[in-house]
Amino acid sequence: MELDSLGRVLVVVGIVVAGLGAVLILGDRVPLIGRLPGDITVRGDGWTVYAPLATSLVLSVLLTAALSLVAWFGRR
Repeated sequence: MELDSLGRVLVVVGIVVAGLGAVLILGDRVPLIGRLPGDITVRGDGWTVYAPLATSLVLSVLLTAALSLVAWFGRR
């Protein structure tokens, strides 16, 4: 692998990590994310188990639709 292609890969990885960080920082401000009716929370003495099933399904559908549109526009 040449150095210029390695540099491009590192820049893309850095942008992705920064984007994920921004999503994590701003995630609490998005309404309903993590509070949908299908999300499961089990609490005990000093522990909590959280399974965001409905949120995962909604995000999966949205990401699939967005990436399908990107792929469709990329083919044109």
